[in-house]
Amino acid sequence: MPDAGLKTVDRALALLELLAHEPQGLRPMEIGTRMALNKVAVHRLLSTLIRRGFVEKRDDGRCLVGLKLVAISSLRLNNLELKTEAQPWLRRLVEKVGQPVHLAIRDGNEIVYIEKIETVHSIRMYSQIGKRSPLHCTALGKVLLGALDDRQVRDLLQAAPLKAYTEKTETDPVRLLAEIRQVRQSGIAFDREEHEPGVFCAACPILDYRGQVIAALSTAGSRCDYFDQPNSDVLAAIRETALAISRRMGCDPERFDSLTTEGLRARKQEEENP
Repeated sequence: MPDAGLKTVDRALALLELLAHEPQGLRPMEIGTRMALNKVAVHRLLSTLIRRGFVEKRDDGRCLVGLKLVAISSLRLNNLELKTEAQPWLRRLVEKVGQPVHLAIRDGNEIVYIEKIETVHSIRMYSQIGKRSPLHCTALGKVLLGALDDRQVRDLLQAAPLKAYTEKTETDPVRLLAEIRQVRQSGIAFDREEHEPGVFCAACPILDYRGQVIAALSTAGSRCDYFDQPNSDVLAAIRETALAISRRMGCDPERFDSLTTEGLRARKQEEENP
């Protein structure tokens, strides 16, 4: 027999499902009748759900599904849409560079891989779909950190001591923040054996119709010079793929260009004229 906590969770979910099918909403008494619950039980459930934003109560007393639930559902749908739109472009990128390609989103202080495509000859990596990795030492994570403001970045980097995964992992929040600021300027982030020994990665952002970063795209190699050159074909391919996916997500190409093209150009000039 389920304990009290699980029973409460089950009732809360049943209540949300009930309201989801009632666009005009229901009054607490109607909810109690439909769910065979007494007034006190309904009040407790609604109080918590309203406080968390999953249910809204109108002036006329009717309760409806809240915007919090709508927002969470939208995030899930966006991720599904993103994967669907991205897959053909990711496969083309893999064919072009011959190395693993990743797509990731941020969840709190970690990245979550939502897609990975590789070839039999590509470098072996620990990553896999659904796996989580840190923000501070992955190219994908640095791109996603770059979408936040300085205060948010500091909060994430200082929430707990940063783990050193290799001898090249940067764990100083101050130096990392300086690097994230450079990522914002260039639209490109790098991981030079900071997460896995012998693995170098480069990443670019994926933008949506609002011009906001919703994900990051990366590829990897076993040599730094694989992409770390002023005229790197690999960097150009990553950028072109990120732009193509961003356009599929409704991004204005000019907004994407302002984020990445100028950054690439500035980086090339710095390396050509040290």
